[in-house]
Amino acid sequence: MLQAGQPFPDFDLLDQDGSRITLGDLKGGRTIVYFYPKDDTPGCTVEACELNESVPTFAGARVFGVSPDSPKSHKKFATKFSLTFSLIADTDHTLAEACGLWVEKSMYGKTYMGVQRSTFLLDENGVVQKVWEKVTPKGHAAEIAAAL
Repeated sequence: MLQAGQPFPDFDLLDQDGSRITLGDLKGGRTIVYFYPKDDTPGCTVEACELNESVPTFAGARVFGVSPDSPKSHKKFATKFSLTFSLIADTDHTLAEACGLWVEKSMYGKTYMGVQRSTFLLDENGVVQKVWEKVTPKGHAAEIAAAL
């Protein structure tokens, strides 16, 4: 898994508006990149809405969400909950894999591959400053605000 002090991986993916987002877009200021499993599910909705409400407390840090969902799914999710930040479509999970977050999970006795909910705080050069692993959605935005 990507650790503090390491550069964030290079990528070129689409957001909910079909705009290309690259590592270069994350540079130039402090950035919060949070990975979540699926749009419009209970935990992911709690996390996204809390982050959205907390943006003013993030000391100018920008927020980007990443999941394997499509740009169309992201658009529907962002619109439904009036999200003010970009949701990056990592449909082939290459970015999640590069960050060490594409992992084996299990539910109801079945195993499958999916995203480990985690968050990275990047500096202005795209270097990881802090990592939150296996995040609990409720209250995570307050943890980030406290760290900033």
